[in-house]
Amino acid sequence: MNYNWKVYANLIIFGGQIREKIDDLLRKVILFMAMFKCKMCGVDIAVEDGVTIAKCGSCGTKQTVPKSKDKNLHAQFNRANHLRINNEFDKAEKLYGEIVEKDGTQAEAYWGLVLCKFGIEYVDDKATGRKIPTCHRASYTSILNDNDYKSALANADANQRAVYEEQAREIDRIQKDILEIAKNEDPYDVFICYKETDESGNRTQDSVIANDIYYQLTNEGFKVFYAAITLEGKLGSAYEPIIFAAINSAKVMLVVGTKREYFNAIWVRNEWSRFLKIIQADRSKLLIPCYRNMDAYDLPEEFSHLQAQDMSKIGFINDIIRGIKKIINKDKPKSYSSSVSSAVSPLVTRVFMFLEEGNWDSANTYCEKVLDQDPKNAEIYLAKLMIELKVKNKGDLEKLAKPFDNNINYQRAYQYGDESFKREIKAYNDAIFDRISENAYSQAKSIMDSAKTVAELKRAEGILAQLGSYKDSESLREQCVELAEALPKNSTLNLAKGKM
Repeated sequence: MNYNWKVYANLIIFGGQIREKIDDLLRKVILFMAMFKCKMCGVDIAVEDGVTIAKCGSCGTKQTVPKSKDKNLHAQFNRANHLRINNEFDKAEKLYGEIVEKDGTQAEAYWGLVLCKFGIEYVDDKATGRKIPTCHRASYTSILNDNDYKSALANADANQRAVYEEQAREIDRIQKDILEIAKNEDPYDVFICYKETDESGNRTQDSVIANDIYYQLTNEGFKVFYAAITLEGKLGSAYEPIIFAAINSAKVMLVVGTKREYFNAIWVRNEWSRFLKIIQADRSKLLIPCYRNMDAYDLPEEFSHLQAQDMSKIGFINDIIRGIKKIINKDKPKSYSSSVSSAVSPLVTRVFMFLEEGNWDSANTYCEKVLDQDPKNAEIYLAKLMIELKVKNKGDLEKLAKPFDNNINYQRAYQYGDESFKREIKAYNDAIFDRISENAYSQAKSIMDSAKTVAELKRAEGILAQLGSYKDSESLREQCVELAEALPKNSTLNLAKGKM
């Protein structure tokens, strides 16, 4: 067969030119698109410049994306998302926080902080095939009242806000389910935190040690959370309510490890980091790092201020038991609760006398005296809240400018109080919410009634969005959107009529 080599050579050259043009066109297209990691499954999503809502081609999930054009910020978002998807919530939270420091208008960064704070992981729903959230860090504070969530809404556009609100409602429902189950759990004395299996799925030495500690503490009469036994036979979806109840009720956490990487394993770190945050508000609790076959300097940096225990030393477990008994008062007689109540009652009276005088320092000193004897005294946590907010009388709490349900002292007061006490302090906080909501509602309606520009309607819409389902806010918000869309047309028509 004869070939016309000149024609063949020209075809090759022509084909190469076409490929170069296609490659050049693709490069130009890519310049106008940003690549973000899907927040649910982690695959790349190509997003056009200026777009804030995208759909993942892999898992099909509709989601929000950052508004920034900064490539460095894009990379930081992707890195944070990668860490969060892998449940490294503390590391991801740090990156999202750095983004907020650089640019406080990034709604996606605030939303990322929310997902980390509540430990949100998206998993496959076998029934529907869609990605649904699970919560690994439940909290007594609703996501709907979280400040970072409110900042996300305030900085979001209308499309982003709708997605945030929908996902937040779903997360809030999950949280309520967790809290409902957790409240029926009996309180724990000790929480044993450890790594159960290694990379090959085999049982670790840590789990063997934890098992021995569990039985020795149980024989001493302590109620101990030990995952291998406490969670045995339970579905994975039922873990978080039990873990949440145990972490919040336990007075002591033992973090057991034989390797540096085991102390920093994702789920181990998730447990002890949550406990450390609780300790910041409740100093009656104690975390004890317990190590063996490693240098104490290889323990996590967060443990540097704690007294670690070398498990290879003779008498280690006896020292642990003795220390736990001091904290939990297991050696006290059965009448401990009533005797403590009568002993601290005069001190509590002094606290509220100091509050009425505005003597904050003396009031705080006496609060600590009470907590040393009765660390679950709800009245004292309320008093500490009043000291912090400079409120002399309980009734004046409802006059404050901002709600205080995110305050740890309020949360402790609510946690340890009886039903009557809970209703009382919740009513103070709800009164503030109602007052703020009513003022914002009136402001939004006033703006709507006099609005002459799209910007004014957008402002009213933003206020109504933050009010959620308060009165008819949702209906008014829809009206704002419709009016904003119609306003440019009406303005043009009115101008034409005037000229005619």
